Amino acid sequence: MPGPPPRALLFDVFGTCVDWRGSIVAEGRAWNARLGASVDWAAFADDWRGRYQPALEEVRAGRRPWTILDVLHRESLDRMLPQFGLDHLDETTRDELNRVWHRLDPWPDTVAGLTRLKTRFVLAPLSNGNVALLTNMAKRAGLPWDLNLSCELYRAYKPQPASYLGAVGLLGIRPDEAMMVAAHYSDLQAAATCGLRSAYVHRPREFGDRPKRDLPDDPAVDLVVGDFEELATRLGA
Repeated sequence: MPGPPPRALLFDVFGTCVDWRGSIVAEGRAWNARLGASVDWAAFADDWRGRYQPALEEVRAGRRPWTILDVLHRESLDRMLPQFGLDHLDETTRDELNRVWHRLDPWPDTVAGLTRLKTRFVLAPLSNGNVALLTNMAKRAGLPWDLNLSCELYRAYKPQPASYLGAVGLLGIRPDEAMMVAAHYSDLQAAATCGLRSAYVHRPREFGDRPKRDLPDDPAVDLVVGDFEELATRLGA
């Protein structure tokens, strides 16, 4: 990687640091036993996540006021429940289920890799997750962030430039002194447009058995790595 190392690493979270799909499927099995249901939780997780970007776009496009991700997730959940035979769930149960996004499990390399990287760099999530969601997730999963740079702080959802520039502004550094780390090429492209450096992390199991093909053959990124441990090695941590 040419040039001096970055001063701060900013991480996408859903799919990059944590296994959202696998976590929902695993917890869903316990919900089936608890509710006496037979929900296909893989389909449930995919449907829920499929509503994520359209919900964000309503906010990004200005068609609705700023709304945190917990609320957007809950609205999507309420719309989904009837098709999965769960429309009888009461308010308390719906709220508990919605907070599964606070309880997502990290990938096997995440905590060890972040712990190594923390010895050399400032680490923070730069995620569309709201502050409470990311805080609760980090506490449960042991994610060793130095601070929480949720997009809620700037009221701008990625890939809006205000999210990336807001994060480096709060850190008091230039964009080229920060590196965005993500398993999604579009996130890195948007960050690079704002002047940040970029590292792509392969997460081939993000969508289960479905192949993930979002990285071009000649990606315009600073680094491509297999996991966070490799990222730490490549960055000298």
